[in-house]
Amino acid sequence: MGNYDEDTAFLGQKGPFFVILFFLLNAVYISTGLHSLYTVFVGASPSHHCRIADGNLSEEWLKASIPNEMVNGKLQPSQCWRYSLETVRKLSALGYSPLEVNLTDITLETCVDGWSYSTEIYHSTIVSEWDLVCDSEWRVPFASSTLYMGYLLGSLVSGQLSDRFGRRKVFFMSLVAEALAILAQSFSNSWLLFCVLYFFVGTVQISLYITAFVLGSEVLSKSLRVFFTTLGASLHYCIGYMVLPLIAFAVRDWRSLLRVLSGLTVVYIPLWWLIPESPRWLLSQGRLLEAEAIMREAAKKNKVSAPAVIFSEYEVKEAASQNSKYSVLDVLRTRDIRKTTFLCLLLWMAINIGYFGLSLNTTKLSGDPFLNCFLSAVTEVPAYMVSTLLLKSCPRRPVLSAFLVIGGGFLLLLQLIPESLHTLALALEMAGKFGFTMSFTVVYIYTAELYPTVLRNLGIGMCSSAARIGSITAPYIIFLGKSCPVLTIASSVTNMLICLTFGKVLPETLEQMQKCKRRDKHASEEGKGTVMMTEENI
Repeated sequence: MGNYDEDTAFLGQKGPFFVILFFLLNAVYISTGLHSLYTVFVGASPSHHCRIADGNLSEEWLKASIPNEMVNGKLQPSQCWRYSLETVRKLSALGYSPLEVNLTDITLETCVDGWSYSTEIYHSTIVSEWDLVCDSEWRVPFASSTLYMGYLLGSLVSGQLSDRFGRRKVFFMSLVAEALAILAQSFSNSWLLFCVLYFFVGTVQISLYITAFVLGSEVLSKSLRVFFTTLGASLHYCIGYMVLPLIAFAVRDWRSLLRVLSGLTVVYIPLWWLIPESPRWLLSQGRLLEAEAIMREAAKKNKVSAPAVIFSEYEVKEAASQNSKYSVLDVLRTRDIRKTTFLCLLLWMAINIGYFGLSLNTTKLSGDPFLNCFLSAVTEVPAYMVSTLLLKSCPRRPVLSAFLVIGGGFLLLLQLIPESLHTLALALEMAGKFGFTMSFTVVYIYTAELYPTVLRNLGIGMCSSAARIGSITAPYIIFLGKSCPVLTIASSVTNMLICLTFGKVLPETLEQMQKCKRRDKHASEEGKGTVMMTEENI
C-alpha cells in the first residue's frame, strides 16, 4: 500500500469534510460519557432501615424498634437489624413505653419483613427494588463489575470484527446494540437479568468507543487526527459525563432514567448517511473503487479537484506482514521486555482502579450526589488539557509518577479526614481524580512509545486488558471502603524503573526496544520534540 496521506493530500487539512466528520465522531463520545457511569445513580443505595410490619404499634414504639449503631464515628439507625418484633409487641401491649424499658436487653433480629427506603433523593434504584442491602450488598459492586467484564470481552473482539466487516458497520451495529441493551435493561425483572444485560452493554459500548477511535484515526487529516486522538474524544466524553447527573437529577426512577438514556441515541440515526467507511480499510480489502468514491465525494465537500487516479497499484505494507509474525508471547520473550510489560500492566491496573473507583464513589460522598458527580466530570476537563500541554515538553516517566503520587497521595490524606469535614473530603477526592485522569492521558502515549512497531498493538492490547481487570475490581475497592492509595503510590515508584522515551525515536524492532537501558545512560539531555500517538506510529 502506498503513502495514504500523500495520496490524499489534495483534500487539504481542515476542509468541511474533515471538520464535519470530526464533530460527528466526537458527538458519539458524548453518548459514551452518558452511558458509561449511569450505575452511579441506578445502583445508588438510599437511606434504609428494617420495615416494621405492625400497624398496632404506636409511633413511639415504631421509632424505638430500630436500634442505633455507630458508623464512622456517627450514631445512626441500624440498616440491617431491628429489635425482636414479638418482644416489642408484648411490651407495647403491657403498656410500657420505650423510655421505661432497657432496649439493649431485647434480642436483635434481621429485617425479616424487608426494608423501608427513603425517597428523598432517589425514587427508586435497583437497590431499593431488589433489596440489595445487608447480606445482599455485594450484589451492587458485582453488577457494576459486569459492565467492565463486558469491556474486557469487547476490547478483545471489537478489533477483529471491524477488521473483518468494516469500521462503519461495526460502529453503527455497536451504537444500535447499546441503545437496545440499555432499553432492555430497563425492563429487567431480576438482578441476574440486569447483570447479564449490563455485561452486553459493556461489550458493545467499548466496541463503539474503540471503533469510533479507529475510524477517526484513519479518515481524518493529520492535524485533526492528532487533536481527535488526544483531546477531542476525551473532552466530548466529559461533556456526556457532565450531562449524566443533570438528567439523573430530573429523572429519579432508575427504569425511566435508562429509557431516557436509551432514547437519546435516536439523535445519532442520521449519522448512517453522514459518516463514511474508512478508505484505508477499503483499500486493505482491495475495494479501490469504493475508496476512491469516498475521496471524490470528500473533494467535492472541500471544493478541491481530485486527480484522475487517486490510488494506484496499492500493495500490502511490508510492516503489516511483519506484524502478523508476532504473538503475545513476544512481549514476554526476554527479561527486559518482560520487565517493561509487567510494569506497564501494573501501571494500567492501578490507574484504572483509582479512576473508576473514584468515579463510582461520587454518590457515597457527603453532600448532593448529583453535584458530586458533576464536579467529578468537570475535574477531568482541565486534567486532559494540562496533561496534553505537559506531554509536549516534559519527560513521560517523572510526569506519570508525579500524577500517580498526586492521585494516591490525596486519597491517602482522605483516610484521615473526619466525615464532618465533607467539603474538605470532597476537595481531596476531586484532586485525586484530577491526578488519575492526567495519568490516564500519559500512560496511553507512554506505552505506545515503549513498545516497538512490530509489538505496539499487542503491547497496548495487553495493557488494555489489564486495565479492564483494574476496572472490574474497582467497585469492590469502593465496596470495601478502600481507595487503594498504597497501590497507586507503589506503582509511581516502580514506574521509575521503566525506560525513558521522551525525545527519542520510536523503536521499530525488538532489538531497539531492548537497548533502552543503554540509551538511558546517555540521556542526560532529552530532545525537545515529542512523538504523538497518531496512526502512523501505532
